[in-house]
Amino acid sequence: MRHVLTTEAVGSGERVSYWVDMICSTYVKLECDPAPSGRPGFEGAIEHHRLPGLELSVVRSGPQTVLRTASAIARDPEDCFLIATQTRGHGMVEQDGRETLMSPGEFSIYDSKRPYTLRFSEDFEEIVLKVRGDTLRALVRDAESLTATKVSGSSGPGRILHGMLQALRGDLDSLPAASASPLGDSLLSLAAAGLGTLQGAPRVESSALKAYHLERIRRHIDDRLHEPNLTIEAVAMQLGMSVSHLHRLFAGEPQSPAQYLWQRRMERCSRDLLDPRLAARPVSEIGYRWGFNDAAHFSRAFRERFGCPPREWRQRKLQRGANGAAAGVH
Repeated sequence: MRHVLTTEAVGSGERVSYWVDMICSTYVKLECDPAPSGRPGFEGAIEHHRLPGLELSVVRSGPQTVLRTASAIARDPEDCFLIATQTRGHGMVEQDGRETLMSPGEFSIYDSKRPYTLRFSEDFEEIVLKVRGDTLRALVRDAESLTATKVSGSSGPGRILHGMLQALRGDLDSLPAASASPLGDSLLSLAAAGLGTLQGAPRVESSALKAYHLERIRRHIDDRLHEPNLTIEAVAMQLGMSVSHLHRLFAGEPQSPAQYLWQRRMERCSRDLLDPRLAARPVSEIGYRWGFNDAAHFSRAFRERFGCPPREWRQRKLQRGANGAAAGVH
């Protein structure tokens, strides 16, 4: 779903402070110093979209300098990378003693964990991908060494990424849910491939890519445990990969993908059964909450995993807790 923020929502005297609030809430804590533009008032707008595994925004504004300072990092230590593709105007990125001037079509990355500066001397537009730090590091070894270096948009992965972002920007609101995850993964893969073309870029090890994909699959399963029809086939389709490839990724892991799904459902059910705040909630309702659609099946599956029916599990554990609390009262 698209979320649009614009300085037109407030009076001209409040626009700069409102803009700072907008970029801080969309990205990370920042400081902003708009440059005089010769026009009355200050203008800026951000269109923000969420995709599985990343956030995508289109930002348009006038001349300014944006700073991620040490004090801002101390107040907001979020670990993420920003992947910025220039679509209009020019932008200077400075971080880690490096600086690069970006022209339309080119992209660069900067790391929220260390100070950086963005300078725009004219009206500009960028498409920005916000990615968790551990996600990009799994795809790009030593990603920190590639900040403030630009990837060309004239050929190769940079050109494909730029074209894909331009094509997507108008269609994200109508994107089918099943397409969102594969598209997000494709954007990240293209960005990683582009960074890999930079001189001195470390090669991505296959083990790192496997770890990234395993984490993505597990996170996807965890987010959808409540869906009764969740199957490994459905997970593969939603993530845009074949079932055989998904199973190959789990080769050598302690559990198969189906066993992982099963265990996580059981763990969630057990957790809720032992939660005193949910003591009045029927056992069957907890089973339904975590993807079971038949109370008898839930009871059999739970007994097989924990050695007793869910009702007995709840009573035994809660009673043990109550006895322990009573014993502590003198």
